[in-house]
Amino acid sequence: MSSSPAQAGVSSSSLQTVVSMKWGKAYGAEYANTLHRMVLRHTHRPLRFICFTDDARGLDAGIEVLPLPHIELPASHAHKAWRKIALTQPNVGGLTGDILFLDLDVVVAGSIDAFFDHAPGATYCVIENWTQRGSGIGNTSVFRLTVGAHAEVYDTLMADPAGTVARHPNSQTFQSRTISSRTFWPAPWCVSFKHSLLPPFPLNYVRAAPLPADAKVVCFTGFPNPDHARDGVWPERTWYKRLRKRVRPTPWIAQHWR
Repeated sequence: MSSSPAQAGVSSSSLQTVVSMKWGKAYGAEYANTLHRMVLRHTHRPLRFICFTDDARGLDAGIEVLPLPHIELPASHAHKAWRKIALTQPNVGGLTGDILFLDLDVVVAGSIDAFFDHAPGATYCVIENWTQRGSGIGNTSVFRLTVGAHAEVYDTLMADPAGTVARHPNSQTFQSRTISSRTFWPAPWCVSFKHSLLPPFPLNYVRAAPLPADAKVVCFTGFPNPDHARDGVWPERTWYKRLRKRVRPTPWIAQHWR
């Protein structure tokens, strides 16, 4: 489990490195394994697939396992997406060059090779957040980072963890405001299931979310998760929210999320 078969006989400089993170109990090994298989199906180049995790049990043999990189956070934020900020520290995991980060709960539907080719020389490429267009805020479900190029993000957080999280509504806002130079992916490449594809109420009762032909990654922010949307289930405890939060079974998820 410590090395990937794709690395055999391939120099490290020619590998495309895809990184994921798994901590706590929110997502099990099946999410990392499914992401790995999707990435393998959607690249034509040598791949190094890494999962930074605190629990490697059940991960497929082709996944390279590394311990979660060090980060100090208030207890209230220790299991939140703020942990991804750890990837901005220098020499994280002994890596160099460009890494492509993917959240565990995405559906890969197109080639990932373009994410490595886009904007050569850019040190930080990210999704323009769907709900904040024009504000300069990136959504970190999919981002490419040159390792060590933006250590100011990690250093700023480590200098005042409690104060930093208190001053920002979430980690991606902090990261966006701290990195002065960013490049957004072409908008069609990364779409939000909930914000881009799901038909508005009440059409969500009768229409399934479509998959655009040019979408490469579909992101799931909060509920529903890919398996929920695949099966037409939206977990929601509040009764009045359940009236609006409906999703039809979505067959293309089963086609890709496997």
